[in-house]
Amino acid sequence: MTNSLANEKVMPRPGKLGRIALWAAKIALVLIFAATGTSKILGVQQLVDGFVQIGLGPWFRYFTGAIEIGGALLLLWPLTSGLGALILLGVSVGAFFVQLFIMHGDVVHTLVLATLSGWVAWAARGALQARHFR
Repeated sequence: MTNSLANEKVMPRPGKLGRIALWAAKIALVLIFAATGTSKILGVQQLVDGFVQIGLGPWFRYFTGAIEIGGALLLLWPLTSGLGALILLGVSVGAFFVQLFIMHGDVVHTLVLATLSGWVAWAARGALQARHFR
């Protein structure tokens, strides 16, 4: 029997500047998604109108707001930040397609949020693998 720890690849740690940039991205994502999720749940009229345009009921606005807040909270803890980033990546990709095909709006912000979320998820890949594939 071989030791499974000996067969694992060691992920290199980013330098100090990389860690600072990663935390800055996490903080930005937390603030953005917590604010937009809260606005959805509180029923800010512009967001209510957007979800009416999408054609799904208010339940989807509440659901999306809860997912955004949950993903933002998961970003705050190192063990769950990868999962939070993956959740927010999914939200961003979904928003991209809604903006592109239904609302015909600006998609740049969705691409920026997806890129940041994807980078955070990629940076946390070691923790994600350790938690979910053992």
